[in-house]
Amino acid sequence: MERRDKINYYLDIADTVAERSTCLRRMYGAIIVRDDEIISTGYNGAPRGRKNCVDLNFCKRENLNIPSGERYELCRSVHAEANAIISAARRDCIGATMYLAGRDAKTGEILTDTTSCSMCRRQIINAGIRTVVCRTGKDTYEVVPVRDWVFNDDSI
Repeated sequence: MERRDKINYYLDIADTVAERSTCLRRMYGAIIVRDDEIISTGYNGAPRGRKNCVDLNFCKRENLNIPSGERYELCRSVHAEANAIISAARRDCIGATMYLAGRDAKTGEILTDTTSCSMCRRQIINAGIRTVVCRTGKDTYEVVPVRDWVFNDDSI
């Protein structure tokens, strides 16, 4: 048996974290790792104490036919990246790597276009995370230096 490479090992853990997601559209899991130690994890779901979309059995954005990537202010969920950052101390995030995995909630298929939204990118930048690794297939991924998001500002 061949040993799993370290990046896919962490992406597998992020994928498992995504199983806790309560979104009816997309399930995401994120983990923050520094010096080969998992600092925190996060998945997308409603804020603590609020009902989740899976409990309500509807998605407001889906009911309004809002395309993926638009009108996040109508979404009940806190994103996986934000939840992982909220659960970590900033001093532990500085220089860390975030691993992000996503699946379609209806089919369970791996999302090949996994990336962070512009709101999460701003939080990742401020948390001091150095690199984000996004799963794009069972054994494939994209490595994104967070500095790219600083200098290629998508908000202007």
